[in-house]
Amino acid sequence: MAVNRVPVLKRCRSLGLEPMYLGIDKKSNRELKRANRKMSEYGLQLREKQKAKFIYGVLEKPFRNYYTKAKKMNGMVGENLMILLELRLDNVLFRAGFGRTRRETRQIVDHKHVLVNGKCVNIPSYQVKVGDVIEIKEKNKDSQRYKDILEVTAGRLVPEWLTSDAENLQVTVKEMPTRAAIDVPVNEMLIVELYSK
Repeated sequence: MAVNRVPVLKRCRSLGLEPMYLGIDKKSNRELKRANRKMSEYGLQLREKQKAKFIYGVLEKPFRNYYTKAKKMNGMVGENLMILLELRLDNVLFRAGFGRTRRETRQIVDHKHVLVNGKCVNIPSYQVKVGDVIEIKEKNKDSQRYKDILEVTAGRLVPEWLTSDAENLQVTVKEMPTRAAIDVPVNEMLIVELYSK
């Protein structure tokens, strides 16, 4: 499996992204020394795509597959793409506050700690649907790890399209997310322009 080993704060600086969107509280003290060159149209489009891939932790091939799937759906392609990324299992757990970062929730899913509608799922990219009930396995609920996570993520706002029960470590998908409910600083129209060339 391909792993991105670039330091997170360095990558955030190069993409002009706040680390808080990844669930990281740190701030970078360094300023990015960039020449005062005007970025080309292609450069802007590429940076938006890299930003979306970095935030959700998706590599190029799966990202392109999401785009192809979004094109086949009804509605605007860019919004569909963001909704598909938002409905990934690792992202839903992150939004519910069951992980400090998306990387951590990805690891939780990989380690088979998660049940979707009572069945064990260990695929972070699993697409959840409206009405799905996602919970942490009974035997893992009492572990110190989840107590620490909930302590850190207690102040995080859960989006209105999810119903989170922190005590029972359970989250329900109430409805499909809208683009307005997705607080990710990505201009999806530039990604659509990039792929439609």
